[in-house]
Amino acid sequence: MAPAISVQSGGGARANQYKGQAMHAYIIMIGLVAGCGGLLFGYDIGVSGGVISMPHFQEKFFPSVYEKAQAAEAGDTDPYCTFDDQLLQLFSSSLYLAGMFISLPAAILTRRMGRKITMLIASIFFLVGSGINAGAVNVAMLIVGRILLGFGIGSANSVVPLYLSEAAPHKWRGAMTMLFQLTVTIGIFAASLINYGVNEHGGSEGWRLSLGLAAVPAIILFIASLILPETPNSLIERGRVEEGRRVLAKLRNISTEDVETEFEDIREAAVTATAVSPSAQWRALFAPRNRPALITTCLIAGFQQLTGINAIMFYAPQIFQTIGSGHSSALLSAVVINSVNVACTFVAIYAVDRFGRRGLFLEGGVQMIATLFAAGALIAVEFNKYTSLPSSAAAGLLAIVCIYDAGFSWSWGPLGWLVPSEIQAMDVRGAGMGAAVIINFLFTFFIGQAFLSMMCGMKFGVYFFFGAWVIIMTLFIYFFLPETSGVPIEEVQLTFARHPLWRKVMGTSADEVIAASEKRDLVVKQGQAESGSF
Repeated sequence: MAPAISVQSGGGARANQYKGQAMHAYIIMIGLVAGCGGLLFGYDIGVSGGVISMPHFQEKFFPSVYEKAQAAEAGDTDPYCTFDDQLLQLFSSSLYLAGMFISLPAAILTRRMGRKITMLIASIFFLVGSGINAGAVNVAMLIVGRILLGFGIGSANSVVPLYLSEAAPHKWRGAMTMLFQLTVTIGIFAASLINYGVNEHGGSEGWRLSLGLAAVPAIILFIASLILPETPNSLIERGRVEEGRRVLAKLRNISTEDVETEFEDIREAAVTATAVSPSAQWRALFAPRNRPALITTCLIAGFQQLTGINAIMFYAPQIFQTIGSGHSSALLSAVVINSVNVACTFVAIYAVDRFGRRGLFLEGGVQMIATLFAAGALIAVEFNKYTSLPSSAAAGLLAIVCIYDAGFSWSWGPLGWLVPSEIQAMDVRGAGMGAAVIINFLFTFFIGQAFLSMMCGMKFGVYFFFGAWVIIMTLFIYFFLPETSGVPIEEVQLTFARHPLWRKVMGTSADEVIAASEKRDLVVKQGQAESGSF
């Protein structure tokens, strides 16, 4: 049995005074357009694995892999090791190493210049990188293009979830921020469809079309960065106070007078934030009052990759080709998996603000544990070395992977970005999201670089490896993550201060946070009493 741990929201009486919290056409439009930043990330995840399974691409850039693939089809080599090539894995994973390195300057830029300029620069990086990859004539050009794509994705992932969480009404912040994950899944699905079509009809140079179409989401984000408003939080933090008030009123679809309570909370947080320099902001992450959010952010960002999802998304065509599916069947399997990914993200958008973050995390974790161990056991029993998986067992594996993907898609997928974006105090928000992207991309790089080698060495055991990690992360959520659903973003720190375990980490800072919240609540009650509404 778990100890009794309080996970109350703790938004305080003040949050109940926020007006204009309903969704309306303008805020929905902003969410959909800004959320398209996820298309960059998703398209790349979906396209890279499919492209490296195409024989013409292998033959041109990775001839040794092409030779092993041909030998595996003939039954002359271990199929688990067909794609075990460090240069091939570097093609996929170099993007994430670049994304990690750009995260720190992107976080600084986001704070100093605003959210929109960071989105604009991200789109330009991605546009140039897609052009270089589409025109590549050697591996060096591929890697350079991937690095530029990484700069674009690292910048976009630092700012888009943050933009969405700041623009959203606090009661709908979860659903709106999840639009980022929805567009990630749509990008993955679109890439898998394009890869399948290109493999069937694209000829020997069809892979160039797959890589070049990455320019489409870049163009969408470029346009979005020009037409969207800056967030009120960013405007107020940078001294454009009245403009921030007007934008907040427009986002809430009410008058500037009616946003006063929320506006004052944002301005109060901005006063604290502007007193901290960018370098001091990173140091402030380690202050006692911010330690719970920093630890939680870093663990969630790393754990998201240790679910094994990107290994499966990157290399789904290789996995199914390894167990005996043909090139087209392997790519078609990826299409099926990614369609489940998209559908279940809609479930997450519906459920996240109704059932909370913890509930989705825990249910998804149990579902992923069961399916990862089931997948490993099925392959261990049915798949013999130098043979193919029987068709009925292959269909069963596809079904298991789809169920696993569903669990991820309504839990660790969207929540892995939502929770880090909403638990940062305003004075360290840019640095906090930068830390999330750095850790996420570092783990993605390591897993992307090592997965095919792990599959060669561990074989079916690689599924047990990821399953064990999901057990660990599910226990972390159960014991350590407070519920943040429905809590105003300026009040989220209070949930950690009231958590019996994190309270010890925060020390006296917990009492200070609670006292400040109670003081604000008292002011609200006094104002209500004076106006006769209390």
